[in-house]
Amino acid sequence: MDIEQKQAELIEDFVKQAENLRGGSLTNVIVQATSHSSLFAFSEILSVPNVAELQGTEYSIFLDVLRLFAHGTWFDYKSNAGRLPTLVPEQVRKLKQLTVLTLAETNKILPYEQLMQELDVTNVRELEDFLINECMYAGIVRGKLDQLRRCFEVQFAAGRDLRPGQLAGMIQTLASWLSTSDNLLMSIQEKIKWADTTGEIQKKHRKEIEEKVEEVKKSLKKYNVSRQTWNYEGMMRSTLNLEE
Repeated sequence: MDIEQKQAELIEDFVKQAENLRGGSLTNVIVQATSHSSLFAFSEILSVPNVAELQGTEYSIFLDVLRLFAHGTWFDYKSNAGRLPTLVPEQVRKLKQLTVLTLAETNKILPYEQLMQELDVTNVRELEDFLINECMYAGIVRGKLDQLRRCFEVQFAAGRDLRPGQLAGMIQTLASWLSTSDNLLMSIQEKIKWADTTGEIQKKHRKEIEEKVEEVKKSLKKYNVSRQTWNYEGMMRSTLNLEE
């Protein structure tokens, strides 16, 4: 089973659980979802009405936790740890994995120093172990550890939930990409048309040359026959003159 299919099944399961629970009963679902080793998307759980209703209640901090895992990073948690529940080790690992995904959204070369600071890691060995065992083996990123340059070269990174307001920017980016693609396609079509036209002209020109060559060949052949005939007639006249 690929990671996308597994994600879809987990999301569906947690959404169904959330739809049938209310209030404090939802806190366990949120903790389980944010602790699950194979779940990295939370926006659909956030959109469940029962979950949204936690806002303004005594359980609203769990809604904040869910939002943190949907859009935030380990640094965001540390900045707000005083008002959020203490995370279990599985949640800490998950949030650090999500932090790597966030960094990879905007940069494909991630310096070790930046990663160690963002992930709260103290040495390179610990960082590389985390990237290999918790990120690459998990299938959420692919890349190369460059120990000489002290950086992680990202080749692939799974996408995170869209942050509020991010959809409009993404639509604009896609629209721009589509416009560029259309212009590129038109340019390619024009070049193909030009190539086809040029090809036809060249074919016509080649045919004309070949016809001229054939004409020259025929003329030469005719000239050679005439010359041979003339030489033969001349020899005959010479012979007759000698006999006389």
